[in-house]
Amino acid sequence: MNETMVTVVGNVATTPVYRELPSGPVARFRLAVTARYFDAVKNTWNDGHTNFFTVWARRALGSNVQGSLAVGEPVIVQGRLKVRDEERGGQHWTSADIDAQTIGHDLSRGTAAFRRVGRADVPLTDPLPLREPEPQPEPQPVS
Repeated sequence: MNETMVTVVGNVATTPVYRELPSGPVARFRLAVTARYFDAVKNTWNDGHTNFFTVWARRALGSNVQGSLAVGEPVIVQGRLKVRDEERGGQHWTSADIDAQTIGHDLSRGTAAFRRVGRADVPLTDPLPLREPEPQPEPQPVS
């Protein structure tokens, strides 16, 4: 498949919105990505243009986003880039969406505590019933 895969580092710009759909859970949020450059003349770092992406997280990733991300947190998002052009109300709109495969906090800018989540559809114990051991033959005396 010819899809545009991207890895984007930025900040969560909006509170994640979580929905339970017939196709499964989905969460979306806006991601702000601001380029920074060093101005050698002024000897300072300056902010460049800010790009905004709508990040879509589906299934288990969507459920985990809802309980893990808040506005302003630095994150790394990897997924498929989808750029759409459309007409709405007589105006031309261009939007850039990322269908996320992976989302995580940017640990170069802070710390995080990982909590593993149990999956509801995977049993946590052995699904096979316990069986009584088969009887072993009694040892025969050696003559």
